[in-house]
Amino acid sequence: MSKTYTVTAALPYANGPIHIGHLAGVYIPADIYVRYLRRNGKDVLFVCGSDEHGVPVTIRAKKEGVSVQEVVNRYHELIKSTFEKLDISFNIYDRTSSAHHHQNAQDFFLKLNKNNVFLEKQTEQFYDEEAGEFLADRYIIGQCPNCGNENAYGDQCEKCGSTLSPEELINPKSALSGAKPQKRLTKNWYLPLNEYESFLREWVLENHSNDWKANVTGQVKSWLDDGLKPRAMTRDLDWGIPVPLDEGTGKVLYVWFDAPIGYISATQKWAEEHGKDWKKYWQGNETELIHFIGKDNIVFHCIIFPVMLKAHGEYILPTNVPANEFLNLENDKISTSRNWAVWAHEFVEDLPGKQDVLRYVLTANLPENKDNNFTWKDFQLKNNSELVGILGNFFNRVMVLIQKYFDGKVPTKTKNYPELENLHDFPEDIGRYLENFEFRNALKELMNLARLGNQFLQSQEPWKKIKTDEEEVKNILAASLEIAAMLAQCAGPFLPNASEKMLQMLDLEVLSWQELKEKRSFFSQAHSLGEAQLLFDKIEDDMVTAQLQKLENTKKNNQMTNPNAEAEKEEINFDDFQKVDLRVGTILEAKAVEKADRLLELKVDTGLDVRTIVSGIAESFSPQEVVGKKCTVLVNLAPRKIKGITSQGMLLFTENKDGKLVFVNPDNEVPNGAGIA
Repeated sequence: MSKTYTVTAALPYANGPIHIGHLAGVYIPADIYVRYLRRNGKDVLFVCGSDEHGVPVTIRAKKEGVSVQEVVNRYHELIKSTFEKLDISFNIYDRTSSAHHHQNAQDFFLKLNKNNVFLEKQTEQFYDEEAGEFLADRYIIGQCPNCGNENAYGDQCEKCGSTLSPEELINPKSALSGAKPQKRLTKNWYLPLNEYESFLREWVLENHSNDWKANVTGQVKSWLDDGLKPRAMTRDLDWGIPVPLDEGTGKVLYVWFDAPIGYISATQKWAEEHGKDWKKYWQGNETELIHFIGKDNIVFHCIIFPVMLKAHGEYILPTNVPANEFLNLENDKISTSRNWAVWAHEFVEDLPGKQDVLRYVLTANLPENKDNNFTWKDFQLKNNSELVGILGNFFNRVMVLIQKYFDGKVPTKTKNYPELENLHDFPEDIGRYLENFEFRNALKELMNLARLGNQFLQSQEPWKKIKTDEEEVKNILAASLEIAAMLAQCAGPFLPNASEKMLQMLDLEVLSWQELKEKRSFFSQAHSLGEAQLLFDKIEDDMVTAQLQKLENTKKNNQMTNPNAEAEKEEINFDDFQKVDLRVGTILEAKAVEKADRLLELKVDTGLDVRTIVSGIAESFSPQEVVGKKCTVLVNLAPRKIKGITSQGMLLFTENKDGKLVFVNPDNEVPNGAGIA
C-alpha cells in the first residue's frame, strides 16, 4: 500500500438534502475506507464539497422563486451539518461557489486552452425564444426514444437510465416555458474525447480490468465501443463560473468541467490552512487517488475528468473508482421528485444516537454489484438481532461478568484456548476485504468475530463454573476479554461511536491495524475496566411504524396529487389526438440488444406489416416472456435509430405498484391491425 492517499467522495448537488441512497452509494463506504487507511498509518486526505453550479440548482431556485445563491447557501449548510452528525470524517467539506474555486477552475481551463486542447466550434443549440435563453440539457424535456418516458431530460432518462442528448428526444420542449425550442448558432469550447480513446482503453480496460469493479470497466467499455465524441466544456448559462476569455462573455464552464476540479480546490484550501503541500496529493508519484461515486457518475470520473487531467499534464490519474449501484427504499426506487426517500437530516432528528446503526445497516445492504433494498423492518431486525443480540450482547456479558466476579479487574490468563489462536487473522481478513472495496464481506468478518465471542462464552458457561472452579473462570473471562478487545478495535471503521465506547470501557488506546495483526494480548496485569454500558438498545415496533407511516403518507400525497408521479402532459386538441394511430399487434420474435441491458429488439405483426420495434423493457421481461403477447402499438411514430437498429413504432405499457412494466393488452380475440380509438 502507498503512503499517501487522496480519497474523494462525489460532490452532492446543493439543490436539496441527501438521502440514504447517497450514503450507501458513496459516503459511508468512503468513510469506512478512509478510517481504515488512517489506522494503517497512511497520510490520507478525504475531500468532498457541495456542487453549486449544476442546472438542478438553478431549477430549484426557479421553482422556489428565490435567488440561486440563496438555494446553494441553504443546502450547502444543511448537507455539511448532516455529514458532521453522521460522523463522516472529511478532512474538508468545501463548496464550488467559492472565489478560490472559481479562480482555480478558470486557470485549469486556460491551461488546456493554451495547450490547444479545445476545439472551438459553432454549433446549433436549443434556444427558448419565449424565455430568451439557450437551454442546458436539463432544461429540455421530451419523450425518451428508448422507453417512451414523456419526461426524459436532454441528458438522461431517469426512468430507464439511458444517457441521452437533446437531439435524441422525441417532441422536445423547454422546461422554462413549455415552448418548442428552436436551434440557434452559438460558439462553445469542446474537449475532443475521441482523441483520447486509445489512452482510455489502455488505462482502464488493459491496466485496470482485473482490479476495478466490473460495472465500472463495463460502462467505460460501452462508451468506448460506441465511439466518443467531442463534448462541450462551456455552456450558454447565467449561473456558473465565467469562461475566462474575452470571446467567452456570457458563457460559463460546464458543471462537469468545474465540479471535479473542486476536489483540487478543496485540497489547496485545506493545505493552505494546515501548512501542507497540496501538490503531494494530486501530483505525487507515490500517491493513490481514489474516487468514491455512484454508478451514474462513472462517465464523468472515468472518461471526462481523466481526459482533463491527462490533457493538463501535471496530475496523477485515479488508481481506482469504486462505484456502487443504487439503493431502493421499501422495494421502490428512491425518488426525490416523489419525496420517496429517507432523508439523512430527518433521520438524525428522528433517531438521535442511531448513526452507527444506520452505518451498519447500510453497509450490510451496500449495492456493491447490483441494486439493493432498504426496509425499516430490516433496519429493526439488524439492530435488534445483530447489533443488540450478537455484538452488544457478547461485549456486555463479558464486562458484567468481570465486574461481578472480579470487581472489574482483568483476571490473569494462564491457559490458552483454540479460539484465541487465530484471533489476529480477523484484522488481516477485514483489511483484505476493505482494500478490495468489499465492504459487506468486511462487515461480515467483524460480526463473525462477535459470533466467535458469543459461542465461546456459551460453550464455556463461566456462570456455572464459578461455583466450582474460579481459576478456570478467570481464564475463560480473560480469553473472552481478548476477543472483546479485538472486536472493539476492529469495529472502528464501521461503528466509530460504538468502538470508542468499547475502548473506553476496556481502558485501551486505539492501535494501528498492523499492531492488531501482530497482537497476542491486549492486557497487562492489574488492568482495570470501566463501568459496563449498553452499546445498543432495541428498536421498538412503534418507531418502525412511525417511519412506515411517514412513507405511507408520502405515497398517499403522491396518489392524491398525481397517481403515476408523472407531470401532466401539455394539453392537446382533438385534431392532435386524431393523428395518433394505435393498433392491435402480436410480438412474433424478441431478442436482447447487444451492449444495452434495457433494450429488446422485437418483431411485431401490426396487421399492416411485420416491423422491428426496439423497446426498453428488458428489465421487466425476458425475450421468452413477450413472444406471442398481444400488444398495443403506436404505428405512425417516425422511425428512429436506436443502437444502430431502426425502430418503427412504440409499444404501450403501464407500471404496477412494484414499478414493473405491464402490457396495455387488447382482448386476445381482437385481430392484429384493429384500430384503437
